[in-house]
Amino acid sequence: MKLQHLLLLVVSLTLFSACQAAGAPQTQMEQQAVDPPPLSDLGPAPELENEVWLNSETPLRLADLGGKVVLLDMWTYG
Repeated sequence: MKLQHLLLLVVSLTLFSACQAAGAPQTQMEQQAVDPPPLSDLGPAPELENEVWLNSETPLRLADLGGKVVLLDMWTYG
């Protein structure tokens, strides 16, 4: 009985991989992941106008960050 289950599993996996390799039709969600819609250009980013920054000795300016990967986590006291 265990051998039959193992054989069924192997056959199922083989058929699944064969369908994937043959270029089975993609679902709409898979197609959107492959071809995302183009983003619209909203122009240049506005300058950062904060005077107080945590973990930074001087205020940050966009010109100083050019060519760098930057993550800004913005929050406020509320």
